[in-house]
Order: sequence, then C-alpha cells, then structure tokens
Amino acid sequence: MTDGPLIVQSDKTLLLEVDHPLADDARTSIAPFAELERAPEHVHTYRVTPLALWNARAAGHDAEQVVDALVRFSRYPVPQPLLVDVVDTMSRFGRLVLTNNPAHGLVLHSNDRAVLEEVLRNKKIAPMFGARIDDDTVVVHPSERGRLKQLLLKVGWPAEDHAGYVDGEAHPIELEEDGWKLRDYQRLAARAFWAGGSGVVVLPCGAGKTLVGAAAMAEAQATTLILVTNTVAGRQWKRELIARTSLTEEEIGEYSGERKEIRPVTIATYQVITRKSKGEYKHLELFDSRDWGLIVYDEVHLLPAPVFRMTADLQSRRRLGLTATLVREDGQEGDVFSLIGPKRYDVPWRDIEAQGWIAPAECTEVRVTLTDNERLQYATAEPEERYKLCSTARTKIPVVRRVLEQHPDEPALVIGAYLDQLDELGEELDAPVIKGSTRNKEREELFDRFRRGELRTLVVSKVANFSIDLPEASVAIQVSGTFGSRQEEAQRLGRILRPKGDGRQAHFYSVVSRDTLDTDYAAHRQRFLAEQGYAYKIVDADDLVG
Repeated sequence: MTDGPLIVQSDKTLLLEVDHPLADDARTSIAPFAELERAPEHVHTYRVTPLALWNARAAGHDAEQVVDALVRFSRYPVPQPLLVDVVDTMSRFGRLVLTNNPAHGLVLHSNDRAVLEEVLRNKKIAPMFGARIDDDTVVVHPSERGRLKQLLLKVGWPAEDHAGYVDGEAHPIELEEDGWKLRDYQRLAARAFWAGGSGVVVLPCGAGKTLVGAAAMAEAQATTLILVTNTVAGRQWKRELIARTSLTEEEIGEYSGERKEIRPVTIATYQVITRKSKGEYKHLELFDSRDWGLIVYDEVHLLPAPVFRMTADLQSRRRLGLTATLVREDGQEGDVFSLIGPKRYDVPWRDIEAQGWIAPAECTEVRVTLTDNERLQYATAEPEERYKLCSTARTKIPVVRRVLEQHPDEPALVIGAYLDQLDELGEELDAPVIKGSTRNKEREELFDRFRRGELRTLVVSKVANFSIDLPEASVAIQVSGTFGSRQEEAQRLGRILRPKGDGRQAHFYSVVSRDTLDTDYAAHRQRFLAEQGYAYKIVDADDLVG
C-alpha cells in the first residue's frame, strides 16, 4: 500500500485527492481514459467508461498503460475484477474490422468468429450485410458504413475502420511558414489525425486548432469542406487560411445565410446546412457538389444531430473533428466516435499553458446574496422559471461593475445567456451588446474595435462562446449560462486564454446567486475545467473591493 492520491473503487469510480502532491501527475495519467463526474473542493470523482477506454485505445494507449496508471497512483490495492474488466473492455475495440476487399468491396472481418456470429444475428444489424465470404468475413452494403459503426458501438463491439478513403478532387494547398512555425503539438495532432484517416483532435481554446486543420489540408492536397458554428467563425477561418497557407481569397468560398459560394475550399455554417424547406434539408447538395477530399468539423462538440445523419453517408471522405472538449450535453459522444472518428490526439490544457501557448487563468466564483424581494420571487416561482430568475437577478449588476473596477485597464467580456439581462447590463455599463440578432457586419466591427483597444468592455451572448478570436481579452465575467453546460464553461474560459502580449494572466469570474439553482448548475458547469486542473476560488460579493 502506498500513499497515492487515487482511490480506485470496484464500481469503476476513481477518487482523486486534489491536495496530494502527486494529484496533477495522476490527473494527467488518468485523463485519457476516465471522465470527471464531480469536482468538489478536496476529492474529485472520475468514472472509467467503455467509450473513454475505446477512445484511449484509438489514441494509442493500451490496456497495460491504463492498468499501470491505476496501480501506480492508487492508495490501496486496485480491485482485481476492475483491472480484468479494463483489459477485456479495451480488447473489444478492433475485434471487428471494416476493410476493402479487392473482389467484394466493403467487408467486415473478425479475428473472433463468435463475435461475428453474434452481430450477424442482431436483428437491427443483419440487414446491413450482404453475402458471407468465409467464416470470418461478410460483405457490408457500402451505404451502411456509418450506421453499422453506430450500431456496433451500441452493442459493445466498436469496429476499427480500415476501409480507407477516396482522395477526392486534388487541389494544391501548402502551409506558408513565413515568420511562424507550427507548434510541436499542432504538428503531432495533424500527424496523428492523418495516420488514423479520420477522427477528433482535442485542444484547448486558443491553442490553434485552425492551424491543425490547415496542416491536415496541406497533407490532403484536396478540396476541403469546412463546417463552422457561425458566419463570423467562418470568416476567421478564411482570414487565417489566407494568412497561413498558399490559398487565395478566390479559392475559398463562403456558404452561409448571406452567400452561397462553392469553391475548392468551402466554409459552410451548421445553421445553413440544417435549414429545412418544406420538411427537407435543401442544402444537402453541398456535400455532393464537389468530390471533397477532406471534411473539417469545427467545434465538433456542437455538431447538430442532422449533421450526424448526413455524416453517416460520408464515411469514404476523410473527416477531422476539432474541439476543446469531447463533452456533449446531449450524450451523443458515441456518435462522434462512430461517425467522425475516435479521439486521435489530445493534450491537457495545463500542459499547453506550461509551454506558454495559452495564458494562465485564475477562476473565481463570486457568490451574490439575493435581496429579500428577489428571494421571495424565486421561492414562489414555478419550477421552470426559477433558474432564469436567480440567473438574472439585478443584484448581480453592481457586482459586475465592481469586478470591472478591479481590472480597469484590461479588455473584458461580460457573458450571459438571457438577452434582457444583457441589454440591461449594456445600458448600465455603457457597453455595446452582441447577440444573435446583431448583424454580422456590426459584430465584426465591434470585435475589431475591441481588438484595437477602442472598446474596453463588450457584453456578449452565447454567440461569442466559440470560434471568436479576441487575443487581448483577459477578463471574462459570466452572469448566466445554459443551465449546467460543461462545454459552454470551457468555451467561455477559452475566450480569454490566448497568450497576452505582456504575459499577464487571465481572470474568469462566474457571478452566482447563493442558495439557488444557480449555485447547483455552476458546480456542474465547472466539472470539465476541474478535470483540466483549474480550481475555482469562491468569494463573497461583499468582499470584492471596488
């Protein structure tokens, strides 16, 4: 028995003692295969899930490494059944392999005949197969490649996809590393993706995921379709590609609500692709409009469900997912794994911070006490109204002002989910408000003024959660969120993590109403960042100087 920071329990939960001197080492070692569930002050609870183990396996970690991490950091002997289960679960990945047979096309092959017999007898899976070639191989209808992987994952036999990819229409794309160089982790990420052919790269906000995409495009040398969250994000991609690659403005098309350009590199928004007319997705032809060699899914954790269905038909195209977190609030991580591909590369946020590529950040939860009137309103409200009431309490406004007064010379973002609250804050702080209804031209002008230092404070809705490049923003004040969304918390912190010219640290504040649902949801939102090694300091609003 050693004095390790981890207690490994037979129900596959791991308890990590946060204050232990080896806690950071243990967290880094278990991060590839364990998911954080709860993160109170002193002991964090992780769970080992099959999907996490299969993602770890696909990213190059084997069962021996997982077992070693558990045994090395555990305070007590690790339950033997758990170790056996880890080995057995990881061994399930790849017993079924999709390949291309020269004579028969797409086939499913198994090195374990009993597993193949099991899936052949599954009523949902059986119709996807054609003729049996031999005892270990069966033909798969090519159009079912994606859906078959989805169903095999659900029955616990995730298939390894070695069926290959079409090259697509060739198009020259070169990185132009003039005055800059791909960082080591960006190069490794692009290489790991290319070796796997499809899959997801997980990097912190501000760590240059766009450049990983550019490096993959330079490797593919082919027409590329890039799917992004909104038009502003798409234009940032375009600017970055023009600055960092051989691509010219004429070679990059924008496919959005405003323009419908299809060019060798086309950047489309999720909104326009998922827009329906008379019950049909009228922009589906975009996927067939060119012989794409690569499809890039930016912010893959936000991928709308219809795009998953479309992606099931795109399995012969190389697919790259980019994200800061694989956490999805809808629980569809399995569909990302099956249809975009498994996690090919990730690196802990703190590692990137230690290398100086993202700014160090201090996270603070500021607890506000509601007035008697606000508390009474909250207590007597209908359950579905309570969260909005405590999130948008007017008591938060002077607190936001006091936080801003503590950082008088620093560019700050005030972020919230409720538009009437944001309008009120904009008025009180004499700051512009950017929300969904703000025209793209106006958004870009305000973001540019903020970048140039002409505006010190911006009030923003969830449109600024992702893909907005504001390098000098160093303070973020969150006043309300989308209930307990962990990925939203990660994205919001990410707005201020780009390294600052003078090396200063970033400050992330979450203003929360005490003794309400606001506090409960805040604890849930903080889980992902706690997994990355960030600790929240809790302060009382009355203790803020200002």
